[in-house]
Amino acid sequence: MKRRVTIIGGGVAGLTAAIGLLQIGLDVQVFERVAVLKGIGAGFGLAANAMRAFDLLGLRTGVEQIGHFLPSYNILDQHGNVLAEPDTKEISKNYQQKNFAVHRADLHKFLHEQLPANIVHLGKEAIKFERSPQGVRIFFSDQTVVETDALIMADGVRSRLRQQLLPFAQPRFSGYTCWRAVIDNRLVDLQSSTETWGPKGRFGMTPLAGNKVYWYACVNAPQNSSKYRSFKVFDLQKHFADYHTPIPQILQNTSDELLLWNDIIDIEPLASLAYGNILLIGDAGHATTPNLGQGACQAIEDVAVLVDELTQNQQDFETAFAHVSTRRLRRTRYITETSWRVGKVAQWESPWLISIRNTLLRMMPNTLKQLQLQKLLNEDFMSITK
Repeated sequence: MKRRVTIIGGGVAGLTAAIGLLQIGLDVQVFERVAVLKGIGAGFGLAANAMRAFDLLGLRTGVEQIGHFLPSYNILDQHGNVLAEPDTKEISKNYQQKNFAVHRADLHKFLHEQLPANIVHLGKEAIKFERSPQGVRIFFSDQTVVETDALIMADGVRSRLRQQLLPFAQPRFSGYTCWRAVIDNRLVDLQSSTETWGPKGRFGMTPLAGNKVYWYACVNAPQNSSKYRSFKVFDLQKHFADYHTPIPQILQNTSDELLLWNDIIDIEPLASLAYGNILLIGDAGHATTPNLGQGACQAIEDVAVLVDELTQNQQDFETAFAHVSTRRLRRTRYITETSWRVGKVAQWESPWLISIRNTLLRMMPNTLKQLQLQKLLNEDFMSITK
């Protein structure tokens, strides 16, 4: 009999894992709590490291067809002056891959289409698990129970099963909140990707495939603020009124119905991702703030390493999962911690701190500006052993 793996979570991490594990002959089932799998969210980046992982899984060509190539991604001040120009061409060269932006819904649809019809089960909310002689027993809100040889938690930063396994691993609030939307680029004609750092917060924008634009805005705020929860496009227009073009035009062409809002959270780095025949991947295991654009990228890397370990260890789950944890922890910890620090600096509101930051960024050689990025993207994640 094929060995059984149950994946909780039908997001990017869970669907990619299902594809990879099916490729090596495992009996895989995915359970997702929502009734319709539509990729809630807006856009995100798939940097060259993620495209390298997709390549190893045989998915790169398909992902490229739904992505928008990103030749550059500059950091600007509120007036539109360049503060930093990451060398994305050099990063692409190191991985021999390109950098893309993709709509979350498009990527979910693509990944879901790679799976047989009987693999993904929707409307199935996992509420608890317990270990059993057969492996792991998973209980669902509809009172059904599933027995499996191995459990992969891929159900995000608010993972209910992770909270049972690791009660201390609570989501951590970053200190800022975020709005996002996807709009028609024919109304704006955006050609390049940028993120603006100013005293009122950050505003990022990038073209997507299909002549769309993904934008986001981050503002310092109390957690779960009723004030910001009720913000409409008009409020954002007033808030960012003195920011450079095309920010006013982007907001002018966004309807309230398109707005998505949420506080930005992560989890503090864990001591392990593996607990016997249970493995945490993606945001369930190492959720990060989005300041390095690596959340989804690291989930995809997780899967490439997991497939490699299960292949090498002849599907010995406990050994393979332990090795995945060893190979992934240092890298994901670095990304989580670095992204947290970058977010704090990018969200500065003090005029004198902003002046010092912007002056240093303008004066600093590109090689120094890119040290954190180079450490992240020049490292071959498949060669890491500890």
